[in-house]
Amino acid sequence: MLFCPSCCNMLLIQTDAGESGESCFVCQTCPYMYPVHRPLVTRTMLKKKQVDDVLGGENAWQNVDSIQAVCPKCENDRAYFMQIQIRSADEPMTTFYKCTNHSCGNQWREN
Repeated sequence: MLFCPSCCNMLLIQTDAGESGESCFVCQTCPYMYPVHRPLVTRTMLKKKQVDDVLGGENAWQNVDSIQAVCPKCENDRAYFMQIQIRSADEPMTTFYKCTNHSCGNQWREN
């Protein structure tokens, strides 16, 4: 998108219907015109925003309790757990589990 340097409105592209077939950017509110002699291509690489881990990352599992729950991956009978409200307030909390077997470390959840 290009904008008019005099009134800051968005410029529209208009193709000349004559034999030249030239295109130009025109402003709808003022008489500004910018002729296009060659293809105009500009690319702006957007910087990705760094997103925080909603569950707290690895530090979230430091001070949690364990409960008797069977790991679906290694069949271990204990798992760490924590409950987080990830949906609206009228929905039940989601329970997240992490296997206590350090070689497994599988994580799963139940609604």
